[in-house]
Amino acid sequence: MAKPIEVNQNNFETEVLQSPIPVVVDFWATWCGPCRAIAPIVDKVATEMEGKAKVAKVNVDEAQDISVEYGVRSIPTLIFFKDGKETDRIVGITDKSKIIAALS
Repeated sequence: MAKPIEVNQNNFETEVLQSPIPVVVDFWATWCGPCRAIAPIVDKVATEMEGKAKVAKVNVDEAQDISVEYGVRSIPTLIFFKDGKETDRIVGITDKSKIIAALS
């Protein structure tokens, strides 16, 4: 069972921007209720898309530079990357099918 990987300033470029497969990055915080609500959905996507896409998480309190760089103003925010470029973004709670569709 695949789990989302934690990314920060040290590994964001390697894990997300240089990834050979699409990546969804979940911007979240421990104090955020909607972030906790979407977490099990994000975990299921990580398992179902293992090998086809990568699921990463950025704690906005610990990686503020990344949040600012990508203009994350509300959480949860899911940003989708392919070939190092942002391809889509979803702000707020969403369902698994929308996340998988955006990764495909």
